[in-house]
Order: sequence, then structure tokens, then C-alpha cells
Amino acid sequence: MKKLLSILLIAALSATVALADAKAGQKTYLKTLKAKFNMNGTKFAAEHTVAEWEELFANDAQGFIKEYSERFPAAASVLSNPSMKDKLQDIGDFAKEYGSDSGNVPSCG
Repeated sequence: MKKLLSILLIAALSATVALADAKAGQKTYLKTLKAKFNMNGTKFAAEHTVAEWEELFANDAQGFIKEYSERFPAAASVLSNPSMKDKLQDIGDFAKEYGSDSGNVPSCG
């Protein structure tokens, strides 16, 4: 019983940490990319499935940077800025948390 409670506690803490990254990603998206992409966070996250987001954000988000720089040239300099590297991973966590097939809806409509 004690072991089960420990496992559940670890799982709950892990979920909280993952959600924290998604929340940070949501804030970063709204602050830095919403105006450049001209879409709210809900529409942005629903553009791809969770698996598609995982693929786009693999390898330091190179697929995401490429696709969204081509679609939104005004965002290219922001997306490729080295200071965005960690922030892009948070945005990826946000996108994966609320991907079109996730069943989750962000509160940033």
C-alpha cells in the first residue's frame, strides 16, 4: 500500500511539472507568437495532432521552426533566435498538451 501511494505521488508530481511547462509555453506563445501567427492559442494548438506536434518539436524544434517560418515570415527571426531555444520546448509542451486530438482545450481562446 505504501509503495502504491509513493508511485501515485510521483505520478501526480510528474503531471504537475509537465503541466507547468505547458502553462509556461502558453504564456510564451501568447506573449511572443500570437501576434506574429495571428491566431489565438486554442487555434494554434489545434493545428496539429499530439503526434504531429511531437515530430515538429523533435530535434530542438527544427521542424516547427522551418514550417512556421515559411508560413509566417515575420516570425522567422523570433523562432530562430537562440534565446528562444528553451521557450520553444515550453511552447511544444503547450502544443502537445492541447493538440487537436488531445481532448484538452486551453483557456487562452
